[in-house]
Amino acid sequence: MTLSAAPLFTDVYPAPLDGAAYWATTADAVRIRLGVWQPDGARGTVLLFPGRTEYIEKYASAAGDLAARGFATLAVDWRGQGLADRLLDDPRMGHVAQFMDYQLDVQAALEAARALALPEPYFLLGHSMGGCIGLRALYEGLPVSAAAFTGPMWGIRISAHLRPVAWALGRMMPALGQGHRLPPGTMIDSYVLTAPFEDNLLTTDAEMYDMMRDQLTAHSDLALGGPSFVWLREALDETLALSRMPAPNLPCDTFLGTNERIVHVGRIQARMDSWEDGHLHLIQHGEHEVLMEDARTRAGIFDSMAARFADAA
Repeated sequence: MTLSAAPLFTDVYPAPLDGAAYWATTADAVRIRLGVWQPDGARGTVLLFPGRTEYIEKYASAAGDLAARGFATLAVDWRGQGLADRLLDDPRMGHVAQFMDYQLDVQAALEAARALALPEPYFLLGHSMGGCIGLRALYEGLPVSAAAFTGPMWGIRISAHLRPVAWALGRMMPALGQGHRLPPGTMIDSYVLTAPFEDNLLTTDAEMYDMMRDQLTAHSDLALGGPSFVWLREALDETLALSRMPAPNLPCDTFLGTNERIVHVGRIQARMDSWEDGHLHLIQHGEHEVLMEDARTRAGIFDSMAARFADAA
């Protein structure tokens, strides 16, 4: 695999250790961006799969927390977000042609980890949409020794009376040539730049919310708004398909905020109830992004995660 240097913005909340970013090209010729942080003597590498709208700089502090516990990190800008190739004329719109395309990004990230000689064993950390992509990657043979998920998108929280509408629009609008448009109730602008901190859906920690705002204000190219109807269709299909599959056979810890309001809590609970070597950690009063909660909460999560990874190494 050929990698070339890519920008890594370190002017706003950088990691406590130096990192580097690389461009990689997927098998279908989409350019994605990868972020790498490697401490001396790392005992393994965490493949960090961010959620929808996210970007590698957002996880610089997480890379620092993992480094402090002896792990290198490789994070991904998925196609259609961060500095990876955007897929529609309006770059603010989240979009993917089909969810399996993200597995091409996974494969490119794995090839890059090997090309960069990042230390093995590998471990998976998937947040939200990255948890959906990561779960599929496990079924596809991703060579990791253990997995961790935070607020994984194994289903999307939609009111019962609106779920049939979402399914119908997800099919009808693309069939009418309108698959690139926003579903009702979503916005073209970034959530953190438009929503006040009070009662936001992501975090109870004002400093972390400011971090996200400051990063997007300083680097507007990283921002992403709502998803397309095609993305909605693909996400609903993929999460339903995954819900019907047995749990993978490897150690897994999942962390879920008790105030989760974005992903389908019932799907997460059902998945973890059936995961033989899995454990569900409930983060009291936590919102969707438990890795963006207060320092004490984050430390507890990373301690648990690191212990699980070390046991599986």
